[in-house]
Amino acid sequence: MDWKDTLNLPKTSFPMKANLVEREPSFLEFWEKEKIYEKMLEKRANAPLYILHDGPPYANGHIHLGTALNKILKDIIVKSKSMAGYKVPYIPGWDCHGLPIELKTEQELGVKRGELPPLVIREACRKYAQRFINIQKEEFKRLGVFAKWNEPYLTMNFEYEASIAREFLRFLETDQIYQRKKPVFWCPNCVTALAEAEVEYAPHKSPSIYVKFPFTEELKNFIEEKTSIKIDKPAYVLIWTTTPWTLPANLALAMNPEFDYLLVEWDGEYYIVAEGRVSALCAEMNRDLPKILAKIDPKELEGKKAKHPFYDRESLIILGDFVTLDTGTGIVHIAPGHGEEDYHIGLKYGLEIYVPVDQEGRFYEDVPLIGGLNIFKANKVILDILKEKGHLLYQDTIEHSYPHCWRCKKPVIFRAEDQWFISMEAKDLRKKALKSLDQVKFIPSWGRNRIYSMLENRPDWCISRQRVWGVPITVFKCAKCGEILKDYKYYQKIIEIFEKEGCDPWFVKSAEELLPEGTTCPKCGNTTFEKEKDILDVWFDSGVSFAAVLEKRSELSFPADLYLEGSDQHRGWFHSSLLCSVGTRGVPPYKAILTHGFVVDGQGRKMSKSLGNVIHPQDLIKQYGAEIIRLWVSAEDYKDDIKISKEILKRLVEAYRKIRNTFRFLMGNLYDFDPQKNIIPFEKLPEFEQYILYRLSKVIEKVKKAYEEFDFHIVYHEIHRFCVVELSSLIIDINRDYLYCEAPDSFKRRATQTVFYYALDSLVKLMAPILSFTAEDIWQNLPYEKEEISVFLTEFPSYKFELSADKVKNWEKILEIREEILRALEIARKDYKIINTFLEAEVFVKAPEELKGYLENSAFWEYFIMVAKFSLIDEITETGENEIVCDSEEVKGLKIKIKPTEYKKCERCWQRKPEVGKLENPELCQRCYEVIKNR
Repeated sequence: MDWKDTLNLPKTSFPMKANLVEREPSFLEFWEKEKIYEKMLEKRANAPLYILHDGPPYANGHIHLGTALNKILKDIIVKSKSMAGYKVPYIPGWDCHGLPIELKTEQELGVKRGELPPLVIREACRKYAQRFINIQKEEFKRLGVFAKWNEPYLTMNFEYEASIAREFLRFLETDQIYQRKKPVFWCPNCVTALAEAEVEYAPHKSPSIYVKFPFTEELKNFIEEKTSIKIDKPAYVLIWTTTPWTLPANLALAMNPEFDYLLVEWDGEYYIVAEGRVSALCAEMNRDLPKILAKIDPKELEGKKAKHPFYDRESLIILGDFVTLDTGTGIVHIAPGHGEEDYHIGLKYGLEIYVPVDQEGRFYEDVPLIGGLNIFKANKVILDILKEKGHLLYQDTIEHSYPHCWRCKKPVIFRAEDQWFISMEAKDLRKKALKSLDQVKFIPSWGRNRIYSMLENRPDWCISRQRVWGVPITVFKCAKCGEILKDYKYYQKIIEIFEKEGCDPWFVKSAEELLPEGTTCPKCGNTTFEKEKDILDVWFDSGVSFAAVLEKRSELSFPADLYLEGSDQHRGWFHSSLLCSVGTRGVPPYKAILTHGFVVDGQGRKMSKSLGNVIHPQDLIKQYGAEIIRLWVSAEDYKDDIKISKEILKRLVEAYRKIRNTFRFLMGNLYDFDPQKNIIPFEKLPEFEQYILYRLSKVIEKVKKAYEEFDFHIVYHEIHRFCVVELSSLIIDINRDYLYCEAPDSFKRRATQTVFYYALDSLVKLMAPILSFTAEDIWQNLPYEKEEISVFLTEFPSYKFELSADKVKNWEKILEIREEILRALEIARKDYKIINTFLEAEVFVKAPEELKGYLENSAFWEYFIMVAKFSLIDEITETGENEIVCDSEEVKGLKIKIKPTEYKKCERCWQRKPEVGKLENPELCQRCYEVIKNR
């Protein structure tokens, strides 16, 4: 007889090979066809709300690993919160306006800025954005992400555009917005102002020059009078700069009123420099120490003038406490149109906000000597002029951190132009925003300090952009007196137009057509008006998403429970959203902020084309399936930078295989188990099975807590460890014999199946938010009746299996001893080759008195370590030829002797028993004989 036919071998439709690449699309189709996400929301209709508000990715290009990481993290939260009993309506969003799309569109159309009418460009931009929204939507769905994909929020939707304008007007009405000619970051390449969040710092080489500003006759006479020194040689105020192109805009020279300044002589010329910089200057210019002639109080120089180094005009000497002794000469050249501090001190001293540079970074044609030149090309010309006039003391080149445009990656400049700003001080916005952070939970906690320091030091927010693809700054000005119309009543009509037609009418209709009929200037009574030409910063667009989405959609609520983005958003979306919300609502738009790191390669390097280490999610899906990307997201602590490499993916594939095979084994051995009929109550189970269920309940507890605290790497590691240790290495390994060889309905087999059922039912639900495809695959192949059509319509398990502390301690000691015995058995099998399998071994153990109680039950240990014979003995005798003795390294006083058994093998269960060969059927052991007899 073929005894194999009498065994209870596993049966399951759940495939061993995952074939994720081929099979995942069928689950996507199932979720869509069955409207699983919609059913999740319906099922939780009366449950408490949990709002995760989506930070909108930019509708430009395909998704990358960073965006995949972000969306998968959000998906894990949506699913885990839903399975924890919340209603989680998740509305995906896209940021659609802005410079990158406008630039790409101009490239595709083969035109330059301003060559086509605004509406032509805007229509092309809208189509471009929609194209990539459709592409990204499908790419996100392919990752297994659940969302209201058919109801996304788009910042270019008409209603959203109207919300943007409405929120701008809230600021305008409350006097938090002003217009001023003020220097801001400006990209000459993209031809627009930039917000701080749109600027990146990167190494850049610049000229480093020391420039001589000659004394005027007045300054010379004053110095002579104060110092009693005859100025009979060329005399200069010495400055240092790395931007020679700003010298044409120079109007002043700033000294610190608290520093001491010296009149010194170098090579037959007189110079004024700060005393605290003399030694450093000598070292930098490789000069001997100068002759010190006199000390000068800078306060006495205030209001005096020096000559411009190459123009026929004068530079005012002024005082500023921002002047430092870190670099240069302790005297700063001031160009109010090209620097933040220069601008502020220029206002103080009544200097003109002079800007000789146009929007494309060229000097205006009427600028002497350098008219029409690009500013960076003008640097060389200016150096040549300085040399020719004898006003260049020293020149060098330095590499330093310099601001670059985050879109085109080219250097930016500070440039003053009429811009619109949200004031950080007018209504105490800075103070309110800083105070509001006390209401927000930061994960990780260091995020608070980061955003706090950024808010504390940031300038007023420049919200105007000189482009066309965006929401216009909805401001009307009186054409006669320049009065700005601030009352909302003037804008009600345009808001209604935006809601129906979008923003396009603003670009083609006159102010009179857009204003309510009969509008007159409240100041002068004039009836003609001008409309603003600039558009709003896209950070304002996304920053008001709380108003356009959370407050507008009935299924959502304000503030959101969570905003989740990369750590760069402390100065981006988290920041702009906070200012927009606090500025108009007085509260933050979120209760908590969660930030993740950036994706880096296996060596921790940023991914870049130049390094050749870029990995695309689309390629990973083709090779491994989306499930392995999801596993990668959960396996790493995303609060730091997240590494990815072939080696890391290989390890994850192996871990996935172990998890999958464990589930397959559980399912395969439950084919004849009906939870309604066959389950054995916990209190009636054998102690080992009770202990495994106790461990399972601890895993349930730990995993649910990890989901609650967003520690997804703990979820992955706990599930993986339970599959490998408690299941594979313990109950599967130890009770496999019961499953296969006991009578189908025997207590031992049903007890094991009870543990398998609870483990399967719990783990498939606990893993679902992360391994969504596999969990659904398992759920569809469950060998018993399911409670729901999809695992995502269930809730996390709430099983609690309690054991006393003494019993737990007892099992921990038993498992410790088992490990030591198994180690000795492995040495006997592998190193000494005296046995082929553990089933062939006889084990003799000598133990210290305190351990004997654990080792007295020989039948238990024969079952628990799967050997032919086990004995606790008082002495271990000398070993024979086929015997080995091992001393335990971990359990003091434990000695283990192993030798091969002489018992014969049962042909059905392969165990070696003394009765084999002596029964009616000599091939079987007693247990198998009884099972066969009673079939």
